[in-house]
Amino acid sequence: MKMTPALLIIGGLLVFWSAVYVSVILPWETMPDDKSAAWMKWTPDEAAGHDLYIRNGCSYCHSQFVRAVDWADAGAGRLAERGDYYEQEPAILGTERVGPDLSQEGGEHSDDWQRAHFINPRNTRPMSLMPSWEFLGDEKIRQLTAYVRSLGGKTAAYRVARQDKWHAAATAAWKLGVDKNVDWLHEQVPAVWRPMPNPYPATEAALQRGEKTYQTFCIGCHGPMGDGQGPAMHYLEPPPLNFTVLRRHLVDGKYIGGIFYYQVMNGITGTGMPYFKRELESEKIWDVSNYIEVRFLGYTDATLSPQGIPAAYEPAWENTFKPPSATGESK
Repeated sequence: MKMTPALLIIGGLLVFWSAVYVSVILPWETMPDDKSAAWMKWTPDEAAGHDLYIRNGCSYCHSQFVRAVDWADAGAGRLAERGDYYEQEPAILGTERVGPDLSQEGGEHSDDWQRAHFINPRNTRPMSLMPSWEFLGDEKIRQLTAYVRSLGGKTAAYRVARQDKWHAAATAAWKLGVDKNVDWLHEQVPAVWRPMPNPYPATEAALQRGEKTYQTFCIGCHGPMGDGQGPAMHYLEPPPLNFTVLRRHLVDGKYIGGIFYYQVMNGITGTGMPYFKRELESEKIWDVSNYIEVRFLGYTDATLSPQGIPAAYEPAWENTFKPPSATGESK
């Protein structure tokens, strides 16, 4: 066969279109286009939020799909499925994880938290690299929040409903006044945790570790003085807890180490307090509990009875802090 320009052009086109058919057209024709069991149709606000998400380049830092490695290493709730992205035009999966993956973000945080976060991410995450989106204005932030609420489909809808239910209960308790609100918050902690003292001594090193954790995760809402006057306070209802009022709730025979641990670990659903059980290991939660108690209450229940066998590396330490009186006065 003699190679001619015409044969070269025709042969090249045949190879090109064969490759296009095999790699693009054939998969498109044979791939089923079905929604997954978790899929839900967007509302107009959610669709508008999706458009804002695309136009503002959110996918440059956030992905929206759970990989097999995420399932194995991070304990993700479910692997992403093709049908999760049904009718999304375009489907923005993202390839970067500068920020957390958002595929299951719906209901993970309260709407108040999301609004405070979009206005200035340092309000809720003091170490965040995310830029402020306050320039979008209230209406667009509301739409973006609506879109984030939808991420996760039906599983997100379940979490959102749970957030809404407990938001109503938490707000009602807050409106009853400070003391009744604290009583309500303590009642939501399982009984086994309430009398549990902090098992770690409040040594200088432990308090420094706790301070670092507080500054990294807590100061945006609870403020540098622990009075709930952090920058996020203006956007949260009910507002962040003022730790100093807890002195009136720490009488003889009562502990708060276990209560703090449980609330930091699981968050307080329906409020701006998120859970940290996937970010903070056990010792850091106990350390920040000690720091809050010593720094803002002048008291810690660390190593008081009942206590177990201390860890081998723990230094000798005597708890010189005394619980306050029933009125919150130091003894």
